[in-house]
Amino acid sequence: MSNLMWECAMPANLDLPTNTTTKVDPKPSNRVWFGGVLVRTLFLIVLTAITARVASPQMEHFSSLHETPGDLIRVLLGFGVCAWFIVNLFILPKDAGAYRTWMYLGVTVLPLAVLCAIVVW
Repeated sequence: MSNLMWECAMPANLDLPTNTTTKVDPKPSNRVWFGGVLVRTLFLIVLTAITARVASPQMEHFSSLHETPGDLIRVLLGFGVCAWFIVNLFILPKDAGAYRTWMYLGVTVLPLAVLCAIVVW
C-alpha cells in the first residue's frame, strides 16, 4: 500500500534534468534591452530627485543643520539613499527577464513616480 501511495505522489519514471546549474536564458532583443535600461534609468533618476527634495533641510541652508538634529539626520539619510540610487543606476540587471520586467512595469510605475515628484515639489 505504501508503494502505491509513493508512486502516486511521485512517479518513478519521471525524467529530471541532470544539470540544473546552467540556465539558458536568451539575450533580450535590442529594443527590450534599450527600453528596459531607459525606463529603469528614468525611474531611478526620478526617485533620486524625490529623495533629494524630501531630505533637504527645512531652513534651506546647510549651515543651519547643527541647530536641529532632525534636519541633520534627514539630510544624512537622504544622502545615503540618493547615493545608493546612483550606484544602482550603473549596475545593470544580469538576466533578460529583468529587462522585460522593467519595460512592462515601467509603463505604469514611471508616470506614477513623475506624478509623485510633481506633487512633492
